Formats: sequence, C-alpha cells, structure tokens
Amino acid sequence: MLYPIFDYLDSVMDIPGTGVFRYISFRAGMAALLSLIITVTFGKNIIDWIRSMQIGETVRDLGLAGQQEKKGTPTMGGLMIMAGIIIPTLLFANVNNIYIILLLITTVWLGTIGFVDDYIKVFRKNKDGLAGRFKIVGQITIGVIVGATLYFHEGVVVREFTNPVSIEEGVVETPAYRDVKVAKTTIPFMKNNELNYESFLGFLGESATPVLYILLVTFIITAVSNGANITDGIDGLAAGSSAIIGLTIAIFAYISGNAIFSQYLNVFFIPNSGELVIFCAAFVGACVGFLWYNAYPAQVFMGDTGSLMLGGVIAVLSLTLRKELLIPILCGVFLIELLSVITQVSYFKYTKKKYGEGRRVFLMSPLHHHYQKKNIHESKIVVRFWIMGILLAIITLATLKLR
Repeated sequence: MLYPIFDYLDSVMDIPGTGVFRYISFRAGMAALLSLIITVTFGKNIIDWIRSMQIGETVRDLGLAGQQEKKGTPTMGGLMIMAGIIIPTLLFANVNNIYIILLLITTVWLGTIGFVDDYIKVFRKNKDGLAGRFKIVGQITIGVIVGATLYFHEGVVVREFTNPVSIEEGVVETPAYRDVKVAKTTIPFMKNNELNYESFLGFLGESATPVLYILLVTFIITAVSNGANITDGIDGLAAGSSAIIGLTIAIFAYISGNAIFSQYLNVFFIPNSGELVIFCAAFVGACVGFLWYNAYPAQVFMGDTGSLMLGGVIAVLSLTLRKELLIPILCGVFLIELLSVITQVSYFKYTKKKYGEGRRVFLMSPLHHHYQKKNIHESKIVVRFWIMGILLAIITLATLKLR
C-alpha cells in the first residue's frame, strides 16, 4: 500500500529520498525487519491472548520423551506467522502484482483451512480436527486457482532477448525482447535446463495441456502443504526448515527479476517477479521471528494454521518462479518426512494382509519420531534436519549457471 504512495511522491512531487522505495533491496529489508518486529515484539502478547482463550495443544500419548510436558502449550501460533507475512507484504510490495496477489490469496486460504482444523481440535475437543476430505478439497481448490492463473493470465510471461543484456559505461543496454506466454519450467542438472509443458504434452492435444498443467500444480501444492504439515512435529523443525527454503527462493526470485543476472546465470527472466523478494523477506522474517518462541522448549506451536500455509506458500513461490521441479531437492526435508509416513503405512498394511500382522519400517513415523524413539534429543534432531535443509538448499542453488 505504501508503494504507490511513494511512487507518486517520487515521480510526481519529486520529493528527495522517496525514490528509495523503488529499490527491491530496500523494501525487502524493511519487510523482513517489520516481520521480525511483529512476530518477536508482539508475539508474547499473541501467545498470552491464545493462552487466555485456552487454546492449548492436546497431546496423544505416543511414548515419546518429554511429550506430556508439551500438553497445554498454546497452539494456533500460525496466526503470528500469517500476520508477519501479510502485513509487511501489503505495506512494502506492489499489491497490483499478479504474483503477490496469488501468494496473498494462498496464505489466507490455506491459513484459514488450518485455522478451522485447529479450532475443531481445540474448542470442540475433536483430536481428528477437520475431516481429511475437506482439507483436500480446499487444497485442490487453491491449486486450481493458482494453476489456471499461471497458465492463462496475460501477465504471467517469460521475457526473451534477441541478444545478451550488457552494461556499457555504467548504463544498462537492453536489446530488443519479446514477452512470451509459454508454460516453461526448469529441469535441474541438465545442460539445456528448460522444459516446455506444451511441447512435452503436445501429443495429447491443445485442450489437454492446460488441464494436465493445472492438475500438476494442484498435486504440487497439496503434496508440499501436507509435507510441511507432517514435518511440524517437534519444536522448531517446520519453522526453521521453511526459513531456509524461503531464503533460497528469495535468491531465485531476485535473479529471475533481474535481466542481467538471469541471463548470466541461465535463469528465466520473469518480468515483475522481483516483487516476490519482498514477500520472501517477510516470509523468512516471520519464520525466524516465530522461532524465537517455537525453539525448544516451545512456548507456542504453529498448529495446522501455520504448517499447511507454509508448505502451500513455498509450492506457489516455486511455481511462479518456474522452479517446481526443484522442489524434491529444495524441500527434501518435507519430502523425506512425507515418504516416511507413506512407507510406514503402506508396509504395515501390506504385511498385515500377507502375514496377518503389521510390520514397521521405522520405529515410528514421521521420521523425526523414529529418531526420538532412538533416544536422540529433539533439539539435536532439529539441528541435524536444519543442516540437511541447508545442504539441500546449496545443492539447489548449484543448478544455477549450467549452460
């Protein structure tokens, strides 16, 4: 909301100093700072309010060390993260940007689904929360909205230059270009790292391509959202992992929005995608600020209000930057956690059907509970998962400059 005001003050009234608002780096820094202030400074007040509403975590006895001590810890802390993302984005980003609009809708949409789930668990004392089919319907709906927008919206384009962008005597020389409406994405670790969905799926017919693309987008959003939800099982794991992923995506967003860097590093130049840096800065600031209270021993849990939203936002950010095929690497922690649950459940059902008794691959799933069962302290588990997340982020960034 401040962006058009300062743009007017600079371009029309020519007030000195107001032009600084044009710089993405300045607005991103302010967004991150404000996000930290909201989550850290006002976090205690929010936690006290949640506690006064008796919004406490109900804990099932799974036989894990220190588990029962968590009973009654305030939950729905995802509201803190949502505030830390939405308020700075509205203030410092260009809210007319189609990518920012999509991400704000995703944040509110999935946050609301998670909030309803937490509300049912806490206030109606139903440990199952919102029925799984309603969650899936909500995730599919936002997937269809995002997929259809990315495929059909005229503002979602890739800019192709006839010659490389160059700098001569401090002046950027931009050659002729054309904005192409094309469904392309990045294939990691390949020399020609582009995949055109329309060419790849063209044999199915023109009408089938958008349908399949939207289905793919829906699957990605649902998978990453649920992966983050499953990862949120011990103090600080989901928030810290999300902050690492968000920072990595911010780097991609900055490069994709810069004509020179995008060409030099062989990344799609996506007009107006630079605004996503502001959103990512708020996202990382909110996750780090939330960790102030969520690190072991946690004073608040994010609940599904936060975890479903974090995963969905990460998925949409990756899709808008055409990096969705990097998700298995970048979100490897989420993927491993999700696969551990799928493997455990599938193997248990298979062995029960074949041998009459269910057998397990892990001591407990998700994977972080397996290590807890091996008597490894949860803070050590979290730090090791963070280290894994950092290594995966470095591997993801290594896909840059592969010509």
